[in-house]
Amino acid sequence: MINLDFLEANKERLREAYLLAKPFPYLIIDNFCDPVKMEALYAKIPELNNKSRDYVFANNKFEKSNYKELGTEFQELYDDLISDRMNAFLSFIANEEVFVDPKNHGGGLHQGKKNSFLDMHLDFNYHPLQTSWFRNMNLLLYLNKDWHPSYKGHLKIQDLRTGETKELEVPFNRMIIQQTRAYTLHGYEMTNFPDGKFRTSIATYAYTTHMHHVEKPRTTDWVVSDAKPVKKMLASIYGPAVKIKNKLFGSGTAKNQ
Repeated sequence: MINLDFLEANKERLREAYLLAKPFPYLIIDNFCDPVKMEALYAKIPELNNKSRDYVFANNKFEKSNYKELGTEFQELYDDLISDRMNAFLSFIANEEVFVDPKNHGGGLHQGKKNSFLDMHLDFNYHPLQTSWFRNMNLLLYLNKDWHPSYKGHLKIQDLRTGETKELEVPFNRMIIQQTRAYTLHGYEMTNFPDGKFRTSIATYAYTTHMHHVEKPRTTDWVVSDAKPVKKMLASIYGPAVKIKNKLFGSGTAKNQ
């Protein structure tokens, strides 16, 4: 499914592009998957009804973590994403050992419906279940057929250290590999897709093993500086509240099956 031969043949160029990107390392790969297989996969994408648990920070956003059950094309994509070849490629471009979470905790098929948005945020840094796994990369495969910039929903990235911002287009069969650190803000502004079309992607997360924590473990950290006071207050207490909830009831991140 994934054009792994292309990735391996061009890995030197792609590593340079990733490491030198601004405002922080990211990489755009168009025609990431075989186009015929991607057409078949696209035809099997259902409308999702499991709403995101991000609540006030994400509007009209739906998720399905176990997307591989949707058909053979989804299974093949999943198998390629967790393969040794993919892990070797990611490790090469990052210049450190990186591996995809085989259970894809928190990832999956994501679908933004009418007026969807996702506020700017920092992802959790250490895996909630595998506490030595440090989140290194987001792999975001976009499935927006016939996407046009006027539909909005660009991936917006911002370096929290410098404030530098960039908006990346999200057309069909485009993979964006984005570094995740304590300063790599990302999200998307309210969409304007035509009726019956949704902002659709498959999110996969890659990790590096740390012998010792180099950061204090955190949950998703929302940054909503231009929001109303109530939303700012909710953002400030979100992390501690999630930690308490997880200790009492366990993590619910991957329950949208």
